[in-house]
Amino acid sequence: MTQTNFPVAPSKEALEHGAALAPRFDANGLIAAIATHADTGEVLMFAWMNAEALAKTLETGEAHYFSRSRNELWHKGATSGQVQQVAEARIDCDQDAVWLKVRPQGDGGACHTGARSCFYRVIEDGRLVERP
Repeated sequence: MTQTNFPVAPSKEALEHGAALAPRFDANGLIAAIATHADTGEVLMFAWMNAEALAKTLETGEAHYFSRSRNELWHKGATSGQVQQVAEARIDCDQDAVWLKVRPQGDGGACHTGARSCFYRVIEDGRLVERP
């Protein structure tokens, strides 16, 4: 069974320097998560996690997220084959954002559009231009 009850840090000092994982979920019960490629450092995607997604990610070593549009837990790659194997999980200083260093499986992509990264467009002069 997945443990989803994370502790609350007793102080700012404990939150910022303590050893306890005490994620600070927002009012909707979510925490921001960014995934980068563990080998190249390329930013692959941004998503949200709820407590269950974070716990399952840490428990299984594979990225799980929370889909706001579907209002459900989402195991990345369960249907696409683009499972994200977690090489390292980090949390920021005030524990309200997660950074996953992952190794994508399947075709190596991360975006539902088929692109390797969800950040495949550059903003130039107010327009979006696709770039690898």
